[in-house]
Amino acid sequence: MTDPTAPATDVRSGERADILAQLAFSRYFLRNTVQGITDEQARLRTTVSELTLGGLIKHVATVERGWVDFVLEGTSAMPDVDMSQIDEEMMRRWADGHRLLEDETLAEMLAEYERVAARTDDLIGTVDLDLTHELPKAPWFNPGERRSARRVFMHLVAETSQHAGHADIIREALDGQKSMG
Repeated sequence: MTDPTAPATDVRSGERADILAQLAFSRYFLRNTVQGITDEQARLRTTVSELTLGGLIKHVATVERGWVDFVLEGTSAMPDVDMSQIDEEMMRRWADGHRLLEDETLAEMLAEYERVAARTDDLIGTVDLDLTHELPKAPWFNPGERRSARRVFMHLVAETSQHAGHADIIREALDGQKSMG
């Protein structure tokens, strides 16, 4: 078996370069959307959705970190989910992962996101993109389904792009500024 962390031949061209470029593009729009706002503004709900700008940055960083851990460690990085075992405390922690808490700052979340992104980018340049792991048991995954590193990175592009769009709507409702159009 090939060492999944062995250096890639060239990340300046080809598939890896395309993944890196699209991820950078999506991250740019997400980060750009929160430029110039205060921590208080980052916590505001500006639509009927629970989403906030700070919460989106925090969530995207957390999700990206989790998927990179999955690529590196397999199923042990993502616990099985049994919906019958979900309690109020677990739901509160889940909700807190989607909002900027009073003891957190947007600058801290952006710095963490930067660290997570650098780790992801390094992995994209080195990992065997065909490396696969079985997904954990969860209602949103098919039993026995596997995910390749390539597909994980494609998911991160989609997730980041989707949330950049959410952020753009939230920011426009906040102060009229648009970053995507």
